[in-house]
Amino acid sequence: MTPFELTPDMLTLGGVFYPKGYAFILFARLEDAEQVAHEIDCVIDSNSDDSGTVSLLGAETILRDIGKVNGESDVVLPSVGTEGATVQKYVSLARQGHCALLIHMGNSEKAERVMQAVHKVPFAYGQRYHLLAIEDLV
Repeated sequence: MTPFELTPDMLTLGGVFYPKGYAFILFARLEDAEQVAHEIDCVIDSNSDDSGTVSLLGAETILRDIGKVNGESDVVLPSVGTEGATVQKYVSLARQGHCALLIHMGNSEKAERVMQAVHKVPFAYGQRYHLLAIEDLV
């Protein structure tokens, strides 16, 4: 697992969270997120370009870095399209104490292995970010 760092390429021109090529999956329980992260780390070859592609974000990080929430503020970020509504869903779940995994999805084979690990535990909400679309993960 690598520490989370919000980089400019994870944002739209308007500054809204949109990490192309990643999945963002929220869990009610930290233990479930850690289990999935560990399993993903085990199935991904540590010597490949896929190493270090899972980051764990606590609720505070989601609120501060993803939602741009300052304290208990309920200010909604303006956004054209669905990415703003998606971020608001993340904020709502983070306020309930949810944590998240940010996972680089890479090719379709890796995405399949990642989703097999994710589906072993209950998760609250998940999105996969493509170049021009956000895919619901169920």
